[in-house]
This record gives sequence, structure tokens and C-alpha cells, in this order.
Amino acid sequence: QVQLVESGGGLVQPGGSLRLSCTASTITLEYYPIAWFRQAPGKEREGLSCISSNGGRTSYADSVKGRFTISRDNAKNTVYLQMNNLKPEDTAAYFCATDLNLQMRCKLTEDAYTLWGRGALVTVSS
Repeated sequence: QVQLVESGGGLVQPGGSLRLSCTASTITLEYYPIAWFRQAPGKEREGLSCISSNGGRTSYADSVKGRFTISRDNAKNTVYLQMNNLKPEDTAAYFCATDLNLQMRCKLTEDAYTLWGRGALVTVSS
């Protein structure tokens, strides 16, 4: 089974930065659209950002636009989510996701994706 793995979470003060990584050992992420989601306790999963398989198309939710940046490093088979100016409301479990349909459009809705990581915890607190 294809598995995605997130890393880079932790505790950070408001205004600080973190960079999350999404990797896979069984597929080459260069060929897949990749999305980042987050879910806080008691809330629905929220789509944050997506990058197309060729890296030429990205999208961002209004809640993170201007603060978060999605990117690829194909040599490392990794997709990143750089998070700057973090706020307490950013506290959540963060997930990366993809789908085996290589031609799918980059979307920020849960139903577009079938493969998910286990999540990385991000806590923003003083």
C-alpha cells in the first residue's frame, strides 16, 4: 500500500515558522498532485494548499494565503509546506494527501484524495 509520511511538526511560538515535509517510499511524488490539509479537535478537515504534478499550478486557502508556501524538491522526493507568521489558530494535525489519478486537477476538497499520511502535530503557543 502507498504510504505518505509527514514530518517537521512541533511546538512554536506565535509569529514563528515551521516547515513540514511530505515523503513517500513507494511512489515518486514528482508525478502526483499533492495537497496539505489540517484538522483541529472538533473541526472538519480543512484544505490548505495544493501543488500540481508538474509544479506549475498551486492553490491556497484564504486562511493561509500569504503565510504558507507549498513547493517540491524532486531530487529528495519531498513536498514542503513552509509556514510563516504562525498563529494560535494554526494549531492542528497537518496531513498531506494525494491520489493515484495522475491527471486530476489540483483541489482543496477531501473527496479528491484517496491516499493520506498519518499527520504531524503543530502547536502554536507562547
